[in-house]
Amino acid sequence: MSFDRQTTLRAAVTLTGIGVHSGAPASICLKPSSANSGVVFLRTGIEGMPPQLIHAKHTKVSATELCTVIGDRSSASVSTIEHLMSACSGLGLDNVLVEIDGPEMPIMDGSATEFVAAIEATGLVTLGAARRYLKILQPVRIEQGRAFAELVPAEKGFRLDVEIDFDTAVIGRQRKVFDLEAKAYASEISKARTFGFMRDVEQLWKAGFALGASLENTVAIGEDKVINPEGLRYGDEFVRHKVLDAIGDLALAGYPIIGEFRSYCGGHRMNVRILEALFADRANFAIVETQPVFAASRAVQMAPAAYAPDLH
Repeated sequence: MSFDRQTTLRAAVTLTGIGVHSGAPASICLKPSSANSGVVFLRTGIEGMPPQLIHAKHTKVSATELCTVIGDRSSASVSTIEHLMSACSGLGLDNVLVEIDGPEMPIMDGSATEFVAAIEATGLVTLGAARRYLKILQPVRIEQGRAFAELVPAEKGFRLDVEIDFDTAVIGRQRKVFDLEAKAYASEISKARTFGFMRDVEQLWKAGFALGASLENTVAIGEDKVINPEGLRYGDEFVRHKVLDAIGDLALAGYPIIGEFRSYCGGHRMNVRILEALFADRANFAIVETQPVFAASRAVQMAPAAYAPDLH
């Protein structure tokens, strides 16, 4: 496969599950799409409205409280898109139509594994159009309290340097530096699950969130330990999940990025805000055609993620 060309799916694939926040059944069908179309959601099942197309772009983001939401929340929207977006970006899938029958993506096992497995099972095909990249030309930085996010130039590829710092010994301070490449994404990032604190559960339920969360799709953190009987998939699974989320949110740029992303105590809102700051000045970036920065990978078992605190 020539990875200097754009890609799409070889065939359609369907996945079903429940929404982590709504607890409602959710079904998606990933379908092949044409060059330069990007990732587009086809939202069906809207009462009194025909199906609506929602492009996965940062300009379409309408909420970032506990997940990333695109579209108009009063009519047609899709929430918790970050895990599928992460899988697409991680594997180098440029163009796909995501048909979804409700307002929330299925959470699956709380990571990106099952999305990755589905994409790899059906396979990718190259299209005639050259792949285009978003090259960072000068540093862009945003801050919010002690948290920050920044994009800086790099000669090639996309590196993420993500650090979290929680006031609990179960997590503490963790940092992960990761160069985005398909095989490494599948083995090192895609299996990292979403996480949440038991102390927050009742408050989240009252607010209408986490209604579908369980030990099957979330790493639950108690006072001094992880509640899940199987424990963690990685010693630093928490920060790896934050990397997974960042890859998915930054895919809303609409192009693979050539540059480096750095984040401290960030989350969905900071990830989207850094894209807003980047695109606010045309001098910050260039759209280029260059040598491939993704590598092909064989099928590897993986999974998607859900809700973790946006800022901490």
